[in-house]
Amino acid sequence: MAKQEEKQLSLHEKLSKIQVEFKAAKSKFNSFGKYNFRSAEDILEALKPFNEKYGVYFTISETAGEINNMPIIYSKATVHDIDGVQSIEAMAIVGVDLLQKGMQTPQAFGSASSYGKKYSLGNLLLIDDTQDPDATNTHGKSAAPKPKLEGQALEKAKEFIKNGGSIDAIKAKYDVQDNVLKTL
Repeated sequence: MAKQEEKQLSLHEKLSKIQVEFKAAKSKFNSFGKYNFRSAEDILEALKPFNEKYGVYFTISETAGEINNMPIIYSKATVHDIDGVQSIEAMAIVGVDLLQKGMQTPQAFGSASSYGKKYSLGNLLLIDDTQDPDATNTHGKSAAPKPKLEGQALEKAKEFIKNGGSIDAIKAKYDVQDNVLKTL
């Protein structure tokens, strides 16, 4: 895209293009749960090329708080137009589990902070983590059977595919029969 064209895009248009083009590898591996996952650092590293391409930059800010005597972290991911005038933000709220076995207080806050950053970025960038371990890890318990892909869920799946979603993401969430797979 030429520099002159970039200047004509609104921040909303730039973010929309980034959301469509964005890909971040799942470079981390959890040996206990046996799955790959992406970290906030993976997401931030994958965003760097978009800074120059679209004339934007990203920031993350955090604030500590409390809800019903539980410490929480508010994480805000923001994309800014390079001129510093416009910005768009997304939030995530994460509880801090101070009773997590094997973690000291700084580790519990650090873990919650990492999750907050990852999920606020995910909200801003529309990252679909249906295959992410937080959505699929059973932590040693037997997994419930997947629901069949039918009815309203099938219609949503068709729309998801139409908008660039993957069949693998749908298969991770639903039992997809062969005859239904052909309709997608």
